[in-house]
This record gives sequence, structure tokens and C-alpha cells, in this order.
Amino acid sequence: MVKRQTAIKIRKAHRYLGLFLGIQFLIWTISGMYFSWTDIDEIHGDHFKKEIPEQTAFSDLLGTAQLKIEQPIQSLELLEIADNPYYWINGTALYNARTGSKKNEVSEQEAQQVANRFMLPELKVVGIKRIDEVGNHHQYRSGPLPAYEISYETPQNLKAYVALENGTFQTVRHRQWRWFDFLWMTHTMDYQGRDDFNTFVLRAFSLLGLITVLSGFTLWFISSPTVRKIKKRDERTCNK
Repeated sequence: MVKRQTAIKIRKAHRYLGLFLGIQFLIWTISGMYFSWTDIDEIHGDHFKKEIPEQTAFSDLLGTAQLKIEQPIQSLELLEIADNPYYWINGTALYNARTGSKKNEVSEQEAQQVANRFMLPELKVVGIKRIDEVGNHHQYRSGPLPAYEISYETPQNLKAYVALENGTFQTVRHRQWRWFDFLWMTHTMDYQGRDDFNTFVLRAFSLLGLITVLSGFTLWFISSPTVRKIKKRDERTCNK
């Protein structure tokens, strides 16, 4: 049988570990419930966007040999910016596909027209600004910079983002996504980038959580009347 002093120490360790880890366990439970009960398409803001973005068909486009490009072409993508066709070449340079002129960046007006192709027509734009840098906790932290942030008049504080370098529509952000992002941070315990499951804090809490569970099983085993009866019965059998 386990000595009384040992049982008391295990009980104390279990109690204090439970108190220390209880808040994080509660956060994990609440965030997990939120993730399982929410529609991920709504989190992505799909209900603010058109099902099929407007797409223009172009003709009379220049061939790549007519463009004044010194480096060999490794990748090429045809983009539409404000009803005009552009070649996005090697992921670094933007050329008008009809005139061959190089475009350094898109304007605010062009960015808004790009957003209009993707967003629902009933949404009203209330502001647009250029962002050149963002912090680790910004809602647009993983997108290409600089970019335009387009704000809409909605209760959800809706924003859309368009890259300056090539005029591509990046993403939308709204209040429900921000709650999801915050809870995801508390769930992964990555308070910098949100998506790292290998942080020291998460590993430490997971290990302590396992110790707490095992100590609970140990307490049940050493304090269970049924287990004691079985042990006493076995001892009597051995002594016969």
C-alpha cells in the first residue's frame, strides 16, 4: 500500500497542477467549441464575396517577345487590373499586355476596382489606405506588402486587401475572423505568429497536463475502496 504521506503529496501536486492548468484547459475547451461550431467559410468572409468574380476576356495581346525583358521568363500570369490586361512575369515585374509598358504599382482607384470584382456590389466603401508594414499581430500579417486596405461600411468592420505590386486581390478580414484568430492564438499558445505548434509553452503545458491526468489516475487507484478490498483479499490468499 502507498504510504499516507506519499498519498498526501500526490494529492497536493494534483490539486495545484489542476489550479495552475485549469485556466488554460478552459481556454482550450472554449476555443475548441468555437472552432467546431463555426462555419469556416464565414470565417474566411466568403459571404461578403461574389460566388464567381467578374472575369473579362481579352484579345490583341502582345507576345512575350515584344516585351522589353532582359531576364528569361520563368513564370507568367495574365492579370486584370481595372479592366486592363497585365502580364505578371517571374513574380516580380508587371507589364501592360497591350502596350508593353512596365507598371510599378497600382493606384488606389485601380485597387478599389479590383476589389469590386470580388466583393458584393451592395457593400459601400468608406475608406482606402496604403499600408507598408504590419506587426506580428496585424490581421494582414502574412500578405504581400505594400498593400491597400479597403474599408467597408458594415457592422463587422469589414476590410479587403489588394497588393500594390501586381493588383491581386488578397483577402478579407472581419470581426468574426478576428475572434477566430484570437482564439486560435490562445489554442496554439503561439503568441507571435499564431500557427506554430512546436512552441516551448505549448509543449510545457501539454506535458504538465499529462502529469495532472496521470496523478488523477494514481489518486483514484490509491484511494479506491474497491482496489483496497482486492489487495486485502490477495494478501489473505497469499498468507494461507
